[in-house]
Amino acid sequence: MKKLLYLILLVCIAAFEAGAQELNIIPRPNKIELAKGQFALGAAKGIHYTSGAEKEAANLEKALQEKYNLSLQTNAGKGKKNTISLELDKKLSKDLGKEGYRLTATPTQVTIKAATEAGIHYGVQSLLQAIYTSEGKFMPAVTIEDKPRFEWRAFMLDEARHFKGKEEVKLLLDEMARLKMNTFHWHLVDDQGWRIEIKKYPKLTEVGSKRKSTAIGEKKWNSNKQSGEPHSGFYTQEEIKEIVAYAAERHINVVPEIEMPGHASAAIAAYPWLGTDNQNIEVPVKFGRFYDIYDVTSPRVQEFLQDVLQEVFALFPSKVIHIGGDEVGYEAWEKSEKVNAYMKEHGIKTYADLQVHFTNNISKYIEQNGRRMMGWNEIMGINIHHDFEEKKADANAETELAKNVVVHFWKGDVELITQAASKGYQLVNSLHSMTYLDYNYSSIPLQKAYSFDPVPQELAKEYHQNIIGTGSQMWSEWIPTRGEMHYQVFPRLAAYAEVGWTQPQNKNYEQFRQALLPLLKVWEARGIHFAPLSDAEEQKKNQ
Repeated sequence: MKKLLYLILLVCIAAFEAGAQELNIIPRPNKIELAKGQFALGAAKGIHYTSGAEKEAANLEKALQEKYNLSLQTNAGKGKKNTISLELDKKLSKDLGKEGYRLTATPTQVTIKAATEAGIHYGVQSLLQAIYTSEGKFMPAVTIEDKPRFEWRAFMLDEARHFKGKEEVKLLLDEMARLKMNTFHWHLVDDQGWRIEIKKYPKLTEVGSKRKSTAIGEKKWNSNKQSGEPHSGFYTQEEIKEIVAYAAERHINVVPEIEMPGHASAAIAAYPWLGTDNQNIEVPVKFGRFYDIYDVTSPRVQEFLQDVLQEVFALFPSKVIHIGGDEVGYEAWEKSEKVNAYMKEHGIKTYADLQVHFTNNISKYIEQNGRRMMGWNEIMGINIHHDFEEKKADANAETELAKNVVVHFWKGDVELITQAASKGYQLVNSLHSMTYLDYNYSSIPLQKAYSFDPVPQELAKEYHQNIIGTGSQMWSEWIPTRGEMHYQVFPRLAAYAEVGWTQPQNKNYEQFRQALLPLLKVWEARGIHFAPLSDAEEQKKNQ
């Protein structure tokens, strides 16, 4: 009897230790070696750091205070017994790259080493997620060596359709940082709203940031149902500087998207001479794409776009500037005598060639200013909109896109990716059927989002290096409120974070789902209205 009780006790202890040492970290680290024991945070005497890691030490101190009510002093110098140590060592870049880290926890010390501050930051995020509580706060004894699969791990927020405001953006940046995502793609300009202050052209926000009403209904693009209520909002340049700085503190680069030459109705409403028709219009209350677009043959329009970009350059330190370039309807150009005369003069055969000609000029201008252009995959001049029943004028372009641009793939088949990669372009793969967060959970359930691989299986291995990462897109046409947005974004954001970071052979959906449970509690405490797992894993066909 005593022997049986003893065996039961051993089983219970083993079960406790196994549970305690199960690391719930999203995205899943690529190399984990668990050991016996744990580090008790309550016994920690402080946080030590080497030169350059003081900001990350302060952030860790603040996080432990807020979450666990632990008060640990930070001190310069390498760690000692019963301390948490953050150590920068540039020599580690050979093994860990720009964003990797090495986390070692023993019963007497926790050490995070990296070649960069970003690496220290990501190590700290893993530490904070791995802490478990029973009667105290513990970090399992473990060695983690980790670095991301892709350099571009993005979340996109469209605020042109529905403005959300800076506090909401900051909340999203916090959660991106928790999940080791490093690129905030900010869609600030579209037909239904211009959300960025441009001081040289004040009407862009005085007129372009306001619309009289908004289409409503069940995602019916031609719906005549209207909210009957005005919608407005924009970011001042000071607010943008504040958000860019907030993101930088979290090692997130903010990439602005300024749409051209299509999706320009809000700008044309502000300054009618920007359009091909030169007609007075209002900011559209419906969604979809619209008839008039920028007159790219006009020197005045070209000057306008360069002026806008100059103010964008001053606000965003990002090396990459996104110019959209998608869904350009050529009907306005086709009907314009001026545009056709320009094309004849310059030997431009099709309207698709005209778009590539314009895009190359913009790319050259952006490059001359020390930046790099990015755009949706229509910028290559290939018609991917057969479903829109384009006119014959919308043929594929013969003009070749400049090689220095980043192609943002969102629609088409693997042949288009192969074509772009084989020509040497770098690509970010955001295939809409796998990454669009406005799609409901019937269309993209959580497990489907998790299963996405930005490198298609059919893509030849020689081109794999051309895929630099992926993005998850929160288009907001039909998502007017923060609660609706949260429901669409969370928990799928965590799945996309793991897609971008973790090597495919280390991914496991059931393990991910288990690691998600404590994260849901964090989101709940932050007032994030996430979709319950029962909704997020919906498997019904899209209706």
